[in-house]
Amino acid sequence: MKRLVALLVVVGLLVSVGVAAAAYKKEYKMSLVVGPKGPWGESATMFAKLVKEKTNGRVNIKIFFGGQLFAGKQTNEFLLLRQGVADFALGSTINWSTTIKPLNLFSLPFFFNFQGYNQVDAVEKGNAGKYIFNYIAKRGVVGLGWGENGFRELTNWKKAIKTPDDIKGMKIRVVGSPIFIEIFRALGANPVNMNWGSAVTAFQQHTVDGEENPINAVIIPYKIYDIHKYITVWDYLIDPLILGVNARDWKQFSKEDQKAIVESAAKALAWEKKQARKGLIGENPPAYKFLESKGMKVTVLTPAQRALFKAKTKPVFDKWIKIVGVELVQSAMEDMKK
Repeated sequence: MKRLVALLVVVGLLVSVGVAAAAYKKEYKMSLVVGPKGPWGESATMFAKLVKEKTNGRVNIKIFFGGQLFAGKQTNEFLLLRQGVADFALGSTINWSTTIKPLNLFSLPFFFNFQGYNQVDAVEKGNAGKYIFNYIAKRGVVGLGWGENGFRELTNWKKAIKTPDDIKGMKIRVVGSPIFIEIFRALGANPVNMNWGSAVTAFQQHTVDGEENPINAVIIPYKIYDIHKYITVWDYLIDPLILGVNARDWKQFSKEDQKAIVESAAKALAWEKKQARKGLIGENPPAYKFLESKGMKVTVLTPAQRALFKAKTKPVFDKWIKIVGVELVQSAMEDMKK
């Protein structure tokens, strides 16, 4: 009788282990807009590797670089993550903002100070950041942490841009988010939305004049200095990243594996942020000198010059505060004061 009881206990344990194992997928898909190089792509690779190591191979993540899972329409990424087409994603707040309106907080023109990294960190760690993670959790995505694509700067092949008058009539490639279109229209430019491959060809053929992107994430690794000779450093908005996981997948992970995933995310994202900001802080940052060595004319706006652009885009700022949420914007401002 005792042997039978012992056997039943063992079988019960094996069944429970089998059920737990069966709940896990053999492979989890991770969506990424960019390729494997640069801080964004490299941190995703680091995250997947750490997770596999820390979970002893129970959670195996395969990264789909270059937007393979959403067939070129990057603004669909959050929807695909929520639906479970992707299990994980390290996504840009800009791309997710068409679905998650509060994420346009980071795209409000000139909301953060020049080199306002401390302000950005305060918002992400503060009440505003908590609100955003709670908001996306209610929509089926668990936020694991914040990364960063960086402050976005303006490049072009035509001339140095120092004032709003300099950009008037210029054709500027922007991402497919409505607030970007409105910002550049407010400055008198002609914003166009096109995929990156087509944009590079257009730059080379001089049918499109310029674009806006972060220095360490795009301008340097993708050698924009080979096609554009002018860069305006204005820090007009920032592009944080969010590492998210589908809520249904998250619930299936054991507490032990959830802890391992969170720890992996923290380590990979801390490294990613450091790389995204490398050489960009302080007087005469090394990244600017590197661009100059490649033949670029670097124009860093003075506070007075930046104020002119801020004034021109204020109507856009005022309109989008209501779309983002007045309370969220006020909360972010309080976070920045702290």
